Amino acid sequence: MKLRPEMTGDALTRLKRARGQLNAVIEMMENGEDCRAALTQLAAVSKAIDRAGFKIIASGMRHCGTARQEGEEPEMTEEELEKLFLALA
Repeated sequence: MKLRPEMTGDALTRLKRARGQLNAVIEMMENGEDCRAALTQLAAVSKAIDRAGFKIIASGMRHCGTARQEGEEPEMTEEELEKLFLALA
């Protein structure tokens, strides 16, 4: 399934935010800052990335459901989407 802007807008926003947070973590490590603060930011990055992945899968599920309702063949099967979902879990 191709990533379309209408399917990935929120996920892309989350990933861009995570990129900024990751850059901050790298700077904290390079500057020898407190490990608790760095790990807190790193946990936020990890959660943002996970949520972006789940958003993409949810959008894919909606897209494939709509295709079925319109009598079209969806780009991915439910089994393929489930496999991708479980890869994130």
